[in-house]
Amino acid sequence: MPTTEVFKTKTKRKNLFLRVAKGHFATSYTHSNYYIDVADQKSRYSEAKAVAQELCSTYNYSTTIIDTILCLDGTEVIGACLANELTKNSFANINAHQTVYVVTPEIVNGSQMMFRDNLVHMIKGKHVLILAVSVASGATAKAAIEAVKYYGGEVSGIASIFATVANCGGYTVNSVFNPNDLEGYFSVPAHECPLCKEGKKLDALINCHGYSKL
Repeated sequence: MPTTEVFKTKTKRKNLFLRVAKGHFATSYTHSNYYIDVADQKSRYSEAKAVAQELCSTYNYSTTIIDTILCLDGTEVIGACLANELTKNSFANINAHQTVYVVTPEIVNGSQMMFRDNLVHMIKGKHVLILAVSVASGATAKAAIEAVKYYGGEVSGIASIFATVANCGGYTVNSVFNPNDLEGYFSVPAHECPLCKEGKKLDALINCHGYSKL
């Protein structure tokens, strides 16, 4: 595994930075020259809180109704922190003084998302913010959009730690980091990968849980 390099971003929050490794990596959909390690942002309270605060500061949540945060890719800690930020008296959100559900979908048949009967009330008739680790190909986010609509909810937007797109499925993607933070970053279909064309072998297979070195 290549040596992990820490890239500190131009934010005002001391606990907010991006851990990445340069190399040749493959997801289920794309090849990339960066592995973005968000394990600590997902699991460490101080970093999860910093991500939530940054998302609140860079997006106009004050005019967006959010009843439920739908957490993908293990973002529940960030989701809880974001819910806390959105319901603070000091934050001018129209949901202030109210509660926000934080829920995780069940994944079936590989990629389809579902909610058990006891969770449906958290989606049906609710304004749902989709929270993801990253949005690149958009496949997971689009599956979440489809699930929210199927269960009678309304998508309020998409938030993520990292995103290569500004829009997914017709909804604005609000991210903390983007490719401008990583010099020379690319994420492309396997048949378009420049590293493959140069004959360079893959370093690891990656997904939202981490990496598996080859």
